[in-house]
Amino acid sequence: MGVAGFSGQAIVATTPMTGRMTRTTADWRDFLALTKPRVMTLVVFTGLCGLLAAPGTIHPVLAFTAILCIALGAGAAGALNQWYEADIDAMMKRTANRPLPAGRMDPQSALHFGVGLSFFSVLLLGVATNWLAAAILAVSILFYVLVYTVWLKRRTPQNIVIGGAAGAFPPLIGWAAATGSIAPLPLALFALIFFWTPPHFWALALFVKTDYANAGVPMLPVVAGEVATRRQIFVYTAIMAVAALAPVLLRLTGLVYGVSALVLTAIFAVMAFQVAVRRESDPANMKPERRLFAYSILYLFLIFGAVVIDRWVLA
Repeated sequence: MGVAGFSGQAIVATTPMTGRMTRTTADWRDFLALTKPRVMTLVVFTGLCGLLAAPGTIHPVLAFTAILCIALGAGAAGALNQWYEADIDAMMKRTANRPLPAGRMDPQSALHFGVGLSFFSVLLLGVATNWLAAAILAVSILFYVLVYTVWLKRRTPQNIVIGGAAGAFPPLIGWAAATGSIAPLPLALFALIFFWTPPHFWALALFVKTDYANAGVPMLPVVAGEVATRRQIFVYTAIMAVAALAPVLLRLTGLVYGVSALVLTAIFAVMAFQVAVRRESDPANMKPERRLFAYSILYLFLIFGAVVIDRWVLA
C-alpha cells in the first residue's frame, strides 16, 4: 500500500496557534509523523528482540519482512490514534503541531492511511511468515485503537494501565513470526512491558499535567493528584521488578540476563523512589521525573538487548 492520492491533497485549515486560515499541502513528512516514528523505534526493537531470542532460524528476508510489518502495524495504530484524537491534540502544546491539529492534513486522508496500512501490514505478515503472528499484530492494532484510544483514554485514569497491553505485543509477534508458536519467555517479556508502561508514562504525565488537564484527559495526575501518582509509580515499579526478574527465576534465561536485569531494575527503582518521595508541582523543576522518563526508555532497550545476548551466549 502506498500514499498516492494523499500526498498532493491541498486543504484549507485554521491553524490552532494563530487562528488564521492557511492553505497547505500534506507531504510525506506528515504521513511519517502520523506513524509516531519515535514510539515506533521502541516497538520495532522489542519485536526484533523477540524474533532474535526465539529458537531456530528464520530466513533473513522473512525476518526483515516481519520486523517491517511490526513497524507498519505500529505506524498504522499511531495514525488511527492521531485521527481519533485530533481534537485533544490541538489543545496540548506537545501535540498541537501534529499534522491534523496543525491543519496540514485532512482527517479523511489520515483515516484512509491508517486503515490501509493496518490491513497491508497484517496481510503481508501472514503471507510472509504465519497467520498466528499476523493475528497477534491485528489484535495489537485493534487493542491500541479501540480499547485504549476510543474506550479508555478519555474515560478513566486507568487508561495507561490497561492500555499498556497494546505496546507489549511486539515480542510475542516477533517470536511467533520466527516459530509459529508462543512460549513462556515472550509471555514474560509481554508482562515486563505491560508493567513498565505505567511508571514510564506517569513520569511523563507529571510534567505535562497541564496539557492533559486542558484537554480534559483523565490522566492519573489530573484525576488523583500528584502524590497518588508518585506513589503508584513506585508501586508499579516494584511489580515491574518482579516481572523483569521472572525470566531468570523461571530459568527461561541465564546469568547474562539475570545480572543485567538486576542492575538495570535497581537503577530504575532508585529513580522511581526519588520521584515517589518528592512533592514538587512545578513542571520546570521536575528533573527527577524527566530523568526517570528518559531512563525508562533506555531501560527497555538495554534489558531487551540483554535477552538477546543471553540467548546467544546460551546457544
